[in-house]
Amino acid sequence: MISKKLFLSAVIVLVFANCTTTKLTRNINKQLKTSFYNNQFTGVYVYDIKADKVLFNYNGEKYFTPASNTKIVTLFTGLTLLPDSIPAFKYAINKDTITIQGTGDPSFLHNYFKDSTALKKVANFAKVKLIIDNSTDKRFGPGWAWEDFDSYFSAERSAFPMYGNVVTVQNEDSILVQPSYYQEKLRITDDFYGRKEFSNEFYFRKDRKRTTEIPMMIDATLITNLWNAIAPNKVVLQQPTETKPTQVAYSIPSDSLYKRMMEVSDNFLAEQILVLASSTLSDTLSSSRVRKYMLANELKDLSQPPRWVDGSGLSRYNLFSPQSFVEVLTKLYQKIPQERLFHLFPVGGENGTLKDWYAGKNKPYVFAKTGTVGNNHNVSGYLLTNSGKVLVFSFMNNHFKKTNSQIKQQMQQVFEWLRDRY
Repeated sequence: MISKKLFLSAVIVLVFANCTTTKLTRNINKQLKTSFYNNQFTGVYVYDIKADKVLFNYNGEKYFTPASNTKIVTLFTGLTLLPDSIPAFKYAINKDTITIQGTGDPSFLHNYFKDSTALKKVANFAKVKLIIDNSTDKRFGPGWAWEDFDSYFSAERSAFPMYGNVVTVQNEDSILVQPSYYQEKLRITDDFYGRKEFSNEFYFRKDRKRTTEIPMMIDATLITNLWNAIAPNKVVLQQPTETKPTQVAYSIPSDSLYKRMMEVSDNFLAEQILVLASSTLSDTLSSSRVRKYMLANELKDLSQPPRWVDGSGLSRYNLFSPQSFVEVLTKLYQKIPQERLFHLFPVGGENGTLKDWYAGKNKPYVFAKTGTVGNNHNVSGYLLTNSGKVLVFSFMNNHFKKTNSQIKQQMQQVFEWLRDRY
């Protein structure tokens, strides 16, 4: 039998917990019912992972435009399907010839990662046959804005990326261009920078000092030219049916790719992670196929099945609920050790897209992903309370006409209340 003292202790703990939850609900509801939120669509879902208890739910089951919160699901996909190191390419060797087939690895000669695995691999061969026509993906994701074709955040998807699929221009003492193939081809202007819509003609304003990334228009001719610029007279294109490479070469640690994607919200890396993940399912690269696979298997139990159309969240066709994000974040927490997992997310007050917001008093307390497109801003992730609890949350704001800073200030009040009072 349970002793009277133990029973009373349990009752007191239960009553205290219920009072705390009631206060939490009352406080957040009070804020959400202010005039600030009148003309926007808002959803908040907060879950205590250890207690297995939903602490707060306001429109948590409704669908929202997630923007880059979509990258949370892309992260989950990579961590589920990819090994600890990124599959750089598949290859086969026949005497003095190596055939390599793209897997979608975005790190090859990337301005940040600077991986040269493929270049080192082909160095000792007289001839290189390159398979790049093994993808069913279109250059852009569904619903991407057509006028963003030369914006840094809209680099094209491809089977064998090079240089991050962008031309990078730096203007300090002199103008430096990567890839160097475009050093002499870049056109210097007085009032314009960017690219022609349907050709790889690049322009740069001579008084522009900030580093500029301009997406390349990826096609077979360009890839051949870029390869032969670094491996002269070696590289030819080959159709996928001629040779089937089966050996796999690996490049960078997978976590370094995930962290960069999450920290700076890199759309190109997010799209290529889905392409990479699809390479583990089939020789034909298809981000659509990997999304369907994940929804039918690893994500089939989400309370609100999402509409998921790209890896980055650039598309406004994406639809996710706050509850679904909390469920995916919970899966991640159960799958990955906390220290490693939190290292992959932007940290409030310290780095990435959260560097200027949600700083802790003595230590970080928010580890989360932002998601922003015009008139929409969301934050989903993990919150550490002063009492040592781990809360999983999603706070989504759609269709507002206020500034993003005003939205963040309101969210910060909720986050700090949770941190200090729960």
